[in-house]
Amino acid sequence: MKKNILLFDSHCHLQDERITDNLEQIMQRAYQAGVSSFLCCGSCEEDWPVVEKVSLKYPGVFPAYGIHPWYIHEKSRNWLETLERYISTTNAAVGEIGLDNAITSNSFDEQSEIFRLQIRLANKYKRPVSLHCRKAWQAMTEILSEEGGLVSGGAIHSYSGSAEFIPILEKLGCYISFSCSVTKSGNKRARKACPAVSDSRLLIETDTPDIPPLGDNPVNEPANILLVLKTVSELRNSSIDEIARLTFDNATRLFGKS
Repeated sequence: MKKNILLFDSHCHLQDERITDNLEQIMQRAYQAGVSSFLCCGSCEEDWPVVEKVSLKYPGVFPAYGIHPWYIHEKSRNWLETLERYISTTNAAVGEIGLDNAITSNSFDEQSEIFRLQIRLANKYKRPVSLHCRKAWQAMTEILSEEGGLVSGGAIHSYSGSAEFIPILEKLGCYISFSCSVTKSGNKRARKACPAVSDSRLLIETDTPDIPPLGDNPVNEPANILLVLKTVSELRNSSIDEIARLTFDNATRLFGKS
């Protein structure tokens, strides 16, 4: 691996309170590992101001603001107006947003409506999107199709769908991102899907502080993207340097304008 390798962590949550006390050291380890760019995704209204502060403090951190399906019941009455203000007055992306049919709260209809509104906002301001999807692939592709796809593209983060869905998602404007979950041998679906992604649509991420790689540390960090890079390179029968270049260029093209 070249020493001057550049990496883009295309999905992380640097604002998370689990890493707040150690964020300075975490960022230094990331920079030393070659991670020069990060998409820092907000998940609820409460953490949007923290995302903004982190993006202003650390070089290479691009902000994204959105309401994650897990937190839709925490939204305020004026959540959409607040989100539009964040998006319209900055160059931020929209995210993390999406659909999660694994939630037991019977909220899927509300999830779908909130997801649709945020897609419309992203398309209105021509912003890229960071997408969460669990057990809702058909519904997501239907909504994206009905909304005319993603005007400025988007990334399905920590991809867990089948290889068969990838061409459909790519046609709708999606890039496909793999997290540390792909490093685990038991994740057969993601490992099978990885080689099916077009070179121009491939991304890597950590989802910091979630989805840590195997080991004793329960908290993930961006420096661990090197493990994702190695695994994706092996799965695609390509060199580490080539995958690093592809994913950095793809993420920069998608989110680097944010």
